[in-house]
Amino acid sequence: MRKLLFFLFLSAFSFAQSVDRKYINLSQTEDGISIAVSDGNYYIKFINEKIIETTFVPNGETNNTISNAVILSTKIKNLTFYSEANSIDCYPSFGTFKISIQKSPFKITYINKGVEILSEKDGYVKHKHIPLESVRENIKVDSTEMLQFNISSDEVLYGGGARAIGMNRRGNKLALYNRAHYGYETRAELMNFCIPLVLSSKLYAVHFDNPAIGYLDLDSQKNNTLSYETISGRKTYQVIVGDSWDDLLNNYTDLTGKQPLPPRWTFGNFASRFGYHSQQEVENTIQKFEDEKIPVDAIILDLYWFGKSIQGTMGNLDWDKDNFPNPEKMMANLNEKGVKTILITEPFILTTSSKWQETVDKKVLAINKNGNPATWNFYFGNTGIIDIFKSEGKEWFWHVYKRLISQGAQGIWGDLGEPEVFPSEVITVGGNADEIHNIYGNNWAKLIAEGYKKDFPNARPFILMRSGYSGSQRYGMIPWSGDVNRSWGGLQSQMEIALQMGMQGMSYMHSDLGGFAGANLDDELYVRWLQYGVFNPVFRPHAQEEVASEPIYRSDWAKKLAKQAIELRYQLLPYNYNLAFENSQTGKPLMRPLFFEEPNNKELLLKSDGYLWGNDFLVYPVTEKGQKTKEIYFPKSANWYDFYTGKKYEGGSTQIVDLKENEIPTFVRGGSFIPMSKLMQNTQNYSLNNFDVHFYFDEFNEKTKLNLYNDDGVTPNCFENLKYEKFDFKSKYKNQILNLKIEYDRAFLNTESRKVNVIIHGFDQKPSSVILNQKRIKKSKYKFENNLIIISLDCELDLTHEIEIKR
Repeated sequence: MRKLLFFLFLSAFSFAQSVDRKYINLSQTEDGISIAVSDGNYYIKFINEKIIETTFVPNGETNNTISNAVILSTKIKNLTFYSEANSIDCYPSFGTFKISIQKSPFKITYINKGVEILSEKDGYVKHKHIPLESVRENIKVDSTEMLQFNISSDEVLYGGGARAIGMNRRGNKLALYNRAHYGYETRAELMNFCIPLVLSSKLYAVHFDNPAIGYLDLDSQKNNTLSYETISGRKTYQVIVGDSWDDLLNNYTDLTGKQPLPPRWTFGNFASRFGYHSQQEVENTIQKFEDEKIPVDAIILDLYWFGKSIQGTMGNLDWDKDNFPNPEKMMANLNEKGVKTILITEPFILTTSSKWQETVDKKVLAINKNGNPATWNFYFGNTGIIDIFKSEGKEWFWHVYKRLISQGAQGIWGDLGEPEVFPSEVITVGGNADEIHNIYGNNWAKLIAEGYKKDFPNARPFILMRSGYSGSQRYGMIPWSGDVNRSWGGLQSQMEIALQMGMQGMSYMHSDLGGFAGANLDDELYVRWLQYGVFNPVFRPHAQEEVASEPIYRSDWAKKLAKQAIELRYQLLPYNYNLAFENSQTGKPLMRPLFFEEPNNKELLLKSDGYLWGNDFLVYPVTEKGQKTKEIYFPKSANWYDFYTGKKYEGGSTQIVDLKENEIPTFVRGGSFIPMSKLMQNTQNYSLNNFDVHFYFDEFNEKTKLNLYNDDGVTPNCFENLKYEKFDFKSKYKNQILNLKIEYDRAFLNTESRKVNVIIHGFDQKPSSVILNQKRIKKSKYKFENNLIIISLDCELDLTHEIEIKR
C-alpha cells in the first residue's frame, strides 16, 4: 500500500573461483548419488521421475538440508548407471528424465525424452567483489555466489515472481528482493513477490531453493545463459519436467505444495477501501449494498480499525473503541447477514503503539547486534518488527489473531509483509534481514495457517497477503498485485501478472479492481476493470478513499454495469468453485495463458491480452479507453461460442468483434458444460438444489465431460473426508444423435434429489425427437426457443439420467 525505498543489488568486477572443476569420483548414497569434485561435492536426488534435485556443497561448508519451499520428500532409490570413458548417465529404472555427468571438462546435463534441456555452464562460482556500497541502505557485500546454466537460443522464459515486463522474461536481470512498487502501470521490474523459479517453453522449470536476496539473470547478456546469484545460503536447485503445461505445474506444486480449497465466500464480492473510519460507516456500507440489491460477501477493514490516524498507531492491533464501540456485535450482525469481516494487520510495532512495551517485555521483536529491539523510521513512524521466526514472536502474534477470530473476524489481511522496510542489520532467529527478507511473508502466512489448524480446525482460513515466496500457496495465501495505479496502464499489466503467478503456483493472484493509487475518477475504466474481475480468482474492488471503490457509491451508469458484472460473478459460482477444487488437486491455475492450448504456437507464447478462465472460458479484457473493437484469436483446439449472444466462431481463426459497454469479449468452448446458479445476495444463500447447466453443442467435439464438485464451502478437507457431492455430466455425438448423461453422486446433505435445468445451445432447428431415459417426451415437456433446448430434470441420488436428441 505504501511507497518504498528503491533497491539495486550490487554488481561489480569479479573473477571466477571454481570454473576449473575436476571430477574425482561418483558414489551411490542412500537417497541418490554423490559426486566428489576438486572444490566440493554434488549431491543429486531423483525426487521422482519428473524432478531432480541438485545440491553443491563447497569444500569447507556443510550441507544445509532445510528448505523453506520444498515439501515433497519422495526419493527414487532404484537407479541405473551407464558409463563410458568420459561420462556417466544416471536415471531411474522407469521414466525418461535423466542426468549425464561429463568428467572432463566437468559438466552436468539434464536430458528428458532423449533431448538435452539444460546443463550447468560453470556450475557453482563464487565471485569476489571490490566492496561497493549498494543503493539499498549502504550495505557492503564482499562476495556473491552464482549458479550458471546453458539454455537453448529459441526458448521463451517465464517466472521470477510478480512483475510487469512482458510475458517473455528472457533478456531481463531480475532482482530477488520483495519490494512494493507504488502506483505502477505498464512496467514494474520489481514487485512484492520474487520467486526464484524459471519456467521454459521447452516444458521444464528450474527452482532455486534458497530465500536469500539476489538475482535471476534470464540471459540478459544474450549468450544463452541462465544464472542465479545470491549473497549466501544453499546451492540447491530442482529441475522439473512435464509432458504438458498442466503436467509441469502439477509436478511443481507437488514439490512445493498445493493450494488448499478456500472458503466458498472467497469467490463472492468484497466491499473494501482504504479505509472505513467507524463502525457506523461499515454498517451503512453493507446496508447500502442490501438496499441496492448488489451481492456482497465480505467487508475489509483497513488501518482505521485500530487507530484514528494513519501514522503513529500501527501495532496497536486492537480496536479503537471510540470509533468501533462494539466490534463483536458489529461482526456478529454482519455475519448473520452473510457478510464476513476481514481485518488488516501488519508485522510492524511502532514505538508509539499501545503494544510496544508488551512486545519489548516479552522479547518478541527482531533485534540489533547489541541484542536490543531493532528500530528504524519509515512512513508510519519509528518501528520494530515481530520476529516470526522466534517461537515467542510466533506465539505472541498468533495470540493476537486468535483473539480477533474469537471476536468474530473471519479473514486476515497481512499487509507490508515484504517487509516494506527491513534494514540489513536487523537480526531474527531465522537469520539476518537479507537472508530471510523474501520468506518473511511466507512464514507469516504459515503462522496463521498453522494457528487455524490448531485452534479453529473446522474453519478454512482466508489469508490475504501482499508478499510471499515459493510454496506460499500451500498455506492458503491469497495474494494481490500491490498498489497498482488507477489508470488504463495499470489495468493493462494485470493479465500478465496474474497469468505468470498462476504458473508459479500462486493461482489466486488478483488486483485491486478499479485500481488503487491516485484520485482518477474514470467510470469507464472502473467498469471495464470489474468486468475483467468477473473472470478473476478474487473479486475485490479496493482503492485509496479519494474516489470510491464500491459500486454503491459510483454513478448510476457505473453502478448499473458493475451490478451486472457482480451478478454474473455469483451466477458462475458453481463453475468457479469447481475450478478452485481442481486447482487444489492438480495445481492448474484458474487463469491460464492461451499457449496452454497451443504450446507450439510461437505467437501465443508472448501474449497475455487474452486468457482461459479454467478450461472452458476464453476471455479478452477491454484495456483501452473508448475502444470500439477487439481482435480475438480463437484457439484451434475447439470452436467457440459468444457467451452472451451464442454466435459461433471457428477455432484457429482471428476475428474482429464489436465491443459493448455491458460486457467484455467472452467465449465458451464448444462441447463444454457450464454450471450456473440462481442469483443470491451472498454465498450464505448458495445452493445446488436447483441450478442450470448450459451445454454448448459442437458437432466437431464428439465426447466431453464435466465432473462438478460441491461441499459445504466451510469445513477443511471435505474431499479427503468424503464429505462432498458431485455431478457427472457427459456428452457424446454420433450419427446426428446427441447423447447427454447426468449423474448425481455422493450427497453430503440430506437431499435425495436435485433439480438440474439442462440448457442446450447450438441447435439451429427444433430437434426431431427428444428421448429421456429411453422414453420419448412430448414437445410440451421441453422448451425450444432462441435456438436453445431446455429440459428440467429431478436428479435422484446415484441414478443416471440420459437425454438423447436427434437432429
